[in-house]
Amino acid sequence: MEKVKNFIKKHFDFGIYPVTILAVLTALAVIPCVKILPETWGYENGILENLQMITLAIGLFLAIFAKANKKLFYFVGLVIFLLIAREVNYGRTLFFPIPGEVNAYYSWKEIKYGWIVNPIVGLYITGTTLYFIISKAYKDMWNIIKNVKIPVWNFVLLFVGMGLGEYAEKATENFVFEEISELLFYVALVGIIWLYGYNERFKN
Repeated sequence: MEKVKNFIKKHFDFGIYPVTILAVLTALAVIPCVKILPETWGYENGILENLQMITLAIGLFLAIFAKANKKLFYFVGLVIFLLIAREVNYGRTLFFPIPGEVNAYYSWKEIKYGWIVNPIVGLYITGTTLYFIISKAYKDMWNIIKNVKIPVWNFVLLFVGMGLGEYAEKATENFVFEEISELLFYVALVGIIWLYGYNERFKN
């Protein structure tokens, strides 16, 4: 039991930080938002999705300008850029709405040259993976895993947001539920980026 306690003390941080509080507030807002907000808030390019984009943009900025483990954070920035692109369906929900319909968009199959999107995304993911390997960003990641404590509550909220988002998408037809859950995931994610990139307690 003593060994378990020492392991937890060495590798896990249960502290509450400003970014943790932001994630907690977002989590507490999930149920009220689902019950109160109109469905339009959960539409593509709606208010909740715009809040997601702002959150991800902040995360991208923090990743690019992190002062330590730059190779790893550049990789994180590449991943966040992909998340931003995914949120707008790689431009489909920005440029190809169906006239006269609400929250409806043409599929890539219905769009001229839409077939090219999947290969481009595949190339981007491949390039990002190659960067992770060639730059040896995995070494920075391993050093953090080995030497830096895990901010427990931020990761818990990250997984809660992920789980709620998956549930909302597959088991409900509530757009607000899905989008607020994704916002929770992104707020927790950006909080983790801030902690590892800017908080002295989480630097190796």
